[in-house]
Amino acid sequence: MPIKNGDTVSVHYTGTLDDGSVFDSSREREPLKFTMGKGQLIAGFEAAVMGREKGDTVTTHIPPRDAYGEVDEELIFVVDRAQVPGHIEPSVGLPLTLSSEDGQRMDVTITEVGDKEITLDANHPLAGKTLTFEIEIMDVE
Repeated sequence: MPIKNGDTVSVHYTGTLDDGSVFDSSREREPLKFTMGKGQLIAGFEAAVMGREKGDTVTTHIPPRDAYGEVDEELIFVVDRAQVPGHIEPSVGLPLTLSSEDGQRMDVTITEVGDKEITLDANHPLAGKTLTFEIEIMDVE
């Protein structure tokens, strides 16, 4: 029977970027299990699975709008390097979690390191990227 909203689906997948690099895969672990229509996954992934059946394999290309969105320039900002705690050595690609005075947390990644300033990016690391997934439907409940 074709997959529909409310079904619990188990899949194996491999996600790649336009350059062919793998950013995630379930192949070395248990299949990903989710309920269709609950918004647990990016919209483009659910759309690729909808209507498929157990045993199907599909390759799908998901544009940013159906994945993690476009890069939001307002989420990229510069801070004084002195604001980084002394025990942390800033380097490009280093993920950090910032905390505001009211307890709000924000995950960021360092994108530039200068002598006096560092640039932080709070966008999802896959924002602005087209994602390709090879998906194999393992089970449908």
